[in-house]
Amino acid sequence: MTEDVKSVERVTGKSELFAFNASIIAHLHTLFASSSFIFALLVGCYLHYYKIVKNASFGYPDEWFPSVSATIGDRYPERSVFQIIIALTAGPRFLLLAFNFITLFKQNSYLPYIGLISGTLRTFTAGGWMYITSTDDHDAHDVFMISYMVLTIPWTIINTLLSPKGSFQRNARFYSAFSFFSTIIPLIYWFIQHKVHIRPGAYSIYAYFEWGLIFFDILFDSWSAIDFKKIDISINSNGIEFKKSETKQTTVVKIKEVDSIDTSHFIINIINSYICWTVVTSLFLCVWYFPLWYMGLSGYEAVITSMFIAPLLIYPKFIQNYLIQYPQITRFLTVLFGIGAYKIQDPEQKLISITIASIFGIISTIIEFQAISNSPKKLNSYITSFILGLLTTSIFKFMNYSNNPIWPIMHKENGGYNEIGIILGLLAASFTTTNKQTPTKMKPTGSLILGAIGFGGYYFSIFSYLSDSGTLALWSWDGFPIKGPTPITGAIPHFTAFILGVLLIIKKHPNFISSWNYNLIIGGGSAFIMYYFKNWYGFIGSSIYTFYLVSITPIIFQSIQGYNLSISFFIGFFVNIILALGSVWIVAYAFVPGGPLLRERSDIILTASYLSILCGVANYQFKKLEITKINFNSVKLIKQTTTILTILSVIIIATFIKRYPSEVPKPYNSDSQSFTTGIWCVHFGLDNDMWSSETRMLNLIKEAEVDIIGLLETDTQRLIGGNRDFTQKIAEELGMYVDYGPGPNKHTWGAALLSKFPIVKSSHHLLPSPVGELAPAIHATLDIYGQYVDIVVFHSGQEEDVEDRRLQSLALEEIMSSSSNPMILLSYLVTEPLVGNYNTYVSEKSRMYDIDSTDWDRWCEYILFRNVKKVAYARISRSTITDTELQIAKFKLLNDEEWIDTDLDFYYGNHFINESEIDESLRMPKLFRGDGVRGHRYHVFDEPRYFAQEKWQRKVKLQEVE
Repeated sequence: MTEDVKSVERVTGKSELFAFNASIIAHLHTLFASSSFIFALLVGCYLHYYKIVKNASFGYPDEWFPSVSATIGDRYPERSVFQIIIALTAGPRFLLLAFNFITLFKQNSYLPYIGLISGTLRTFTAGGWMYITSTDDHDAHDVFMISYMVLTIPWTIINTLLSPKGSFQRNARFYSAFSFFSTIIPLIYWFIQHKVHIRPGAYSIYAYFEWGLIFFDILFDSWSAIDFKKIDISINSNGIEFKKSETKQTTVVKIKEVDSIDTSHFIINIINSYICWTVVTSLFLCVWYFPLWYMGLSGYEAVITSMFIAPLLIYPKFIQNYLIQYPQITRFLTVLFGIGAYKIQDPEQKLISITIASIFGIISTIIEFQAISNSPKKLNSYITSFILGLLTTSIFKFMNYSNNPIWPIMHKENGGYNEIGIILGLLAASFTTTNKQTPTKMKPTGSLILGAIGFGGYYFSIFSYLSDSGTLALWSWDGFPIKGPTPITGAIPHFTAFILGVLLIIKKHPNFISSWNYNLIIGGGSAFIMYYFKNWYGFIGSSIYTFYLVSITPIIFQSIQGYNLSISFFIGFFVNIILALGSVWIVAYAFVPGGPLLRERSDIILTASYLSILCGVANYQFKKLEITKINFNSVKLIKQTTTILTILSVIIIATFIKRYPSEVPKPYNSDSQSFTTGIWCVHFGLDNDMWSSETRMLNLIKEAEVDIIGLLETDTQRLIGGNRDFTQKIAEELGMYVDYGPGPNKHTWGAALLSKFPIVKSSHHLLPSPVGELAPAIHATLDIYGQYVDIVVFHSGQEEDVEDRRLQSLALEEIMSSSSNPMILLSYLVTEPLVGNYNTYVSEKSRMYDIDSTDWDRWCEYILFRNVKKVAYARISRSTITDTELQIAKFKLLNDEEWIDTDLDFYYGNHFINESEIDESLRMPKLFRGDGVRGHRYHVFDEPRYFAQEKWQRKVKLQEVE
């Protein structure tokens, strides 16, 4: 027992056992009430999603979101989960009614009594519709529900009128009540659409507004916490006492600022940052799904405006102040709508959910920054956790073959760990704390506009270049023999540069890196090298630029500190979106208005983002004299960060060792000395239902026993593609060499070559495209069973660009004719068989032959060859992996006698025999016969087409005898 407590006992004769502030009553009420609905919704969606979204007229996918009544009353165990937790709300609820009466009581007024009576009756009617569901007794449920709504009118009006005039809680109650009753109008409209007009999807939209009523209802009562702060409750030896104090005496005390944030909160901030980065990066990735299917602007791209709209939503000071006190709210919503979006099957609804999560994630970052912006050491700690969250994102992607394991495009079947992400995110959200302190309040100088522009350029840069360790490695990739980094070997130097940048943040004052020499030479010089050089030289430049971007993080945040953060971040994210759209326009110029203005101009985007960063540096220079006086150094932060970095470094090294190839790839049919090639346009690794598709792709490639495959539409190492590279997983899981093709700075949609045979050399080509999209090609020489064979992977331009495709066919003809090696073309030609440009690809000059010129049902994908023996050819249906089939062809090398034969057309003719007449080792896999497997089957032909020289000769001789 302390001396203070003993002195209290001596004076009062009371022994205080427990004391607390009455505001905890309102907090418990909010917690129990909201969690009862949230947990019921989560359990219901997890166990009975298709059942609880179904109504009398429609089911999934016409209806996709459950109503409140279906969630809390129709099924076990969600019904029990709801009723148990809502029962816990009873205690805080009746205490809330009592203390509302006490704190809002006014002499000579009947309003407090009406409020108490209506609130009590309203509580009993709530129990009626909560415990008597529409399934139990539809009429009783409706009577209690209508009574509850009617009693809500006096309850909200009276509590608002009794609140102190001009107070925060009065305004908050007014807007909450206004939102509640405004929601009823669209609620009724959509109920009529559902019930009277029987409109599909109407009930799901109705459910949105129904859940909105629940949210605003709970929100209204949560403001009581502000009034209850005036009451302290004490449990002592004489019983329970409470004291109401209208004015509390305050003592001004000079407080020494806490040395950084404690370790647990530092870790929580890193987790929150990781969750936020996960959600924001998934927004762009999921937006990309829609223009892929629309082959142009779809309208869904508009959701990215949510990034700069989000700051405006917290422009009112009372919203900022409330969220600063309760940052858990926005963090919870970020996790539920963002990481939890993977449970939503419908792509449109999933995108909406992710958009909402992105808004709350950005709001979380702003309000937490606002809360500690005047506490230098805490601010530096928060800034460090912000950039460590991005580092963690990149490391987890490195561990998971460049996919973030908790993205909404992931699930258990394709390598996702979404449940773990939700649990981790909710735990971090629960323990998020922000204490508003103002020990070093400064009058802002400089320019809000410059600071905001600087933040926009910085955010775009770290988003685009640092969110995956393989992005900048592919910027410098130039084919075989390897003269630079791969996404695996480049990871160590990339992460090293990132970590060194973080160490500089925590050990040096921002002034150390604020000089123009540092920003122009280190920043501008490294960006120049990164753009203009290839292989290791270019990658060294990109590594230095990585270090630079990380190191200026404190400068960028300090440059916007002190201004109206809603406006600052609004402008900043607006600049970020402009740069982001520009980074898409440089490659998508053929599909967007004004596209040619930025066609193939990565240099403009890189320069614009760098110059934007310099605006932030310039604004820091204006504020430098004030900032110089501030001590950012913290021994605790150094210890915290170095510990985290040590753990992350161990993970990086362990992942590198695990992923580094240790075995030589082996072909599937080495005994028969045959090899199978394939061509597949894989739609950027997103399947028809918006799931990451590389796991399904590699399974099909493996089962089809494809030794050499060209993959098209593979360049996802850009912001709009999620900065990922799905060829990594396919190549590593199947044990294949990989040429990633022209990098993301080459402005193509991507082409990649994967091979079981060593790639001796390769070169990348961008074929003529005066008007439309660039046509990438890879020309590689492979060592196949000791003989050099050339493989060309090619993606032609769009159907609309006739001249482009003609010029591309001539250029590719030149490439093919220039080689003396046996050759196979794996291509996407955008032409019909036997007409037009087809006759340029298959010509005397190219010396190439079609795998089957009688296959008329081809439009895009073609396999051409020369100086190898065709064994078999087939097409395999894609299921829902992409929009294009997989074409495969089996070959053998020509022996010496076959090379001498002058009638080469004999080997290339379209001759067919039944597979029973050829050796079993040369047959195509039987797995895809008939109905096939998982939606993959041989199609167009009843059987794959075969050619074998000796069998054909025998057949010809028999015909001659006859």
